[in-house]
Amino acid sequence: QVQLVESGGGLVRTGGSLRLSCAASGRTFSNYAMGWFRQAPGKEREFVSGINWSGGSTYYAHSVKGRFTISRDNAKNTVYLEMNSLKPEDTAVYYCAGDRSHSGTYVYAERDKYDYWGQGTQVTVSS
Repeated sequence: QVQLVESGGGLVRTGGSLRLSCAASGRTFSNYAMGWFRQAPGKEREFVSGINWSGGSTYYAHSVKGRFTISRDNAKNTVYLEMNSLKPEDTAVYYCAGDRSHSGTYVYAERDKYDYWGQGTQVTVSS
């Protein structure tokens, strides 16, 4: 079993930056592809970014491409999401997710491909 704990959320003004972290327990973290999702009030949970097991492949939703950067440190069992040029529409609860069911080589945008989820961290961007 893997537990994921997000941190780093908060309140920031438009144009500001935040860095989210997701710390994972368990020895097999380095085998998993990892993803970041977000859910705004009244909306579906959506894919934001993902990274394969080695960090060699990363993917981004169109809405965040060029502004957000995902990375991971397998030695620290941690995945990060650097968020720059934040906009009010980025306001949401951000969730970290781990995919143990596939090879770790591919990154999926579908929620049902992920087996482990964190509790979420709130990001609020004021205008």
